[in-house]
Amino acid sequence: MYAQLGGESTYQFLNLVSSPRQAALGGKVITNFDYDVVGGLYNPAAINVEMDNQLALNYSSYLGGISYGTAAYAYTWDRHVQTLHIGMTYINYGTFDGYDQSGNSTGTFTGNEAALSFGYAYQVPFTDFYLGANGKIITSSLEQYSSIGGAVDIAAMYINERLDFHAALVVRNLGTQFTTYAGMQEKLPLEINFGMSQTLENVPIRWHLTFENLQQWPIGESNPARATTDLDGNQTQEKVGFLNETLRHTIIGAELFPDRGFSIRAGYNFRRAEELRIVDQRNFSGLSFGIGIKLNKMRFSYSHARYSGASNTSFFGLQIDLR
Repeated sequence: MYAQLGGESTYQFLNLVSSPRQAALGGKVITNFDYDVVGGLYNPAAINVEMDNQLALNYSSYLGGISYGTAAYAYTWDRHVQTLHIGMTYINYGTFDGYDQSGNSTGTFTGNEAALSFGYAYQVPFTDFYLGANGKIITSSLEQYSSIGGAVDIAAMYINERLDFHAALVVRNLGTQFTTYAGMQEKLPLEINFGMSQTLENVPIRWHLTFENLQQWPIGESNPARATTDLDGNQTQEKVGFLNETLRHTIIGAELFPDRGFSIRAGYNFRRAEELRIVDQRNFSGLSFGIGIKLNKMRFSYSHARYSGASNTSFFGLQIDLR
């Protein structure tokens, strides 16, 4: 049987989108350096004093009845120590019916995973460079099996204030399992991302360009459903060329009025669009869009991401200024 690729690493939930704002911009945006305290979960170098006393809660009813969410909080200790960041990511896979090898019911079971992170960023003196790191404790419980692991994220960010240009490089999930599910050590989902963004000079739009999964090339696999057959019955498999491979690593996004009380966001994830598209049918996979609204000391965010004609996902977020 040929199906989706899987089993390459454990704790895959660590690389899911962490906020509605990120989801609206295509996912895995790492170049925001502002009030958005959830940004520290994906890029610890983005932790800054504007996040002080900001509390964020995010939730998504994901595909197949899966629910997951994130929470984040930052506190500026003082001018010398700067800002400390704490975050939580959780996922609940729902309830399943269990059966033994003979088909007899064994009752129901559940699956859930969570990660608790602590982050800190540091500006290199007399430069425009910031360095950051997250340390994470990971727990996982899948039916009768459980596992505990640990990982770190390391990141570097460059900020040119004159041009309002940001660039960031993040290496995520460097770590290991402390205890395994059933005695077999598994890899963590290592991911390397690079991103750039800039606010246009005369238009209130900030564009984002992200290259994801740089640790793996090629990333595309030919789809047997897209094989072609000529008049003689000869079959030709789909070829994933260099340009297609490059696009599958690419995410683009834009945010209108990024610094205002109301913002509009849109993005496009090329890999999602390519892997989930249906031959001879337009289903707009890869598109995402959302809005952000600020009311006094609260910010509300909503995003909608297109996956396929059969299933799409909405993201909800609330950030509260506790100062």
